[in-house]
Amino acid sequence: MDQKLSLIECPRDAMQGLHDFIETHVKANYINQLLKVGFDTIDFGSFVSPKAIPQMRDTAEVLSKLDLSETQSKLLAIVANVRGANDASQFEEIDYLGFPFSISETFQMRNTNSTIEASLSRVEEIQNICKKSGKTLVVYISMAFGNPYDDPWDADIAAQWTEKLHKKLDVEVVALSDTIGVSNPEIITNMFSTIIPEFDNMQIGAHLHSTPHTIKEKVEAAYNAGCRRFDGAIKGFGGCPMAKDDLTGNMATEVMLAYFNENGINVGIKEDEFVDAMSMTNQVFPHEN
Repeated sequence: MDQKLSLIECPRDAMQGLHDFIETHVKANYINQLLKVGFDTIDFGSFVSPKAIPQMRDTAEVLSKLDLSETQSKLLAIVANVRGANDASQFEEIDYLGFPFSISETFQMRNTNSTIEASLSRVEEIQNICKKSGKTLVVYISMAFGNPYDDPWDADIAAQWTEKLHKKLDVEVVALSDTIGVSNPEIITNMFSTIIPEFDNMQIGAHLHSTPHTIKEKVEAAYNAGCRRFDGAIKGFGGCPMAKDDLTGNMATEVMLAYFNENGINVGIKEDEFVDAMSMTNQVFPHEN
């Protein structure tokens, strides 16, 4: 099988929760190396309150240091409100704006200080900004696979919100997100096989969190259910602090690549550049390594 898929590398997600500030030039050097690898997209930073996420306070400065002259990779920045979307939309270099939209009412209030319905209005405003500035909006359906608050969730609920986002707001890219790493192959298969056939003109991605030993089975389940857009972070750094298991983090890119390579699935990654990026993590994430 030789169908190319979209692999999104997420240094922003890997970095944002770290207590120690990563110097701007270190971030930029790392992301510049990632830009050489051949990823479809780099989730490189976020335009959010520096009080909320201090690590990302230099996103605009990092952007100014990136060399985009020879890369095919696109850039994605996370925003949480209209102000962030307006800030991010000023930069021609950015292709995607990502917004976290939770189907857990509790998490949506905690993450963006608004209800789900209010967040839908916020998505509409952000989508208008995207269209005016030539950006594409990516909506992350967070807590899609469960939540720690006993809020209702299932594939049908995720599908209902996806339908609203698509039909009412013309959202074309959605990433189903396992925020706390509770999914398993059965749940993943059910989720993607339910939603993907309903929205064949949308791109439905997977932003999954996982313990190291369950990554391949999760990738396999999503891929076999039709998913062709995967988010990951080298060495599985980052993830959600609410996960019960300390080993739960982002899907390790190198493990996903191993699965794709073993199964003859074309990803378009330059292996030598990827190895160089892997080696740089010792300087970027010294305490994590």
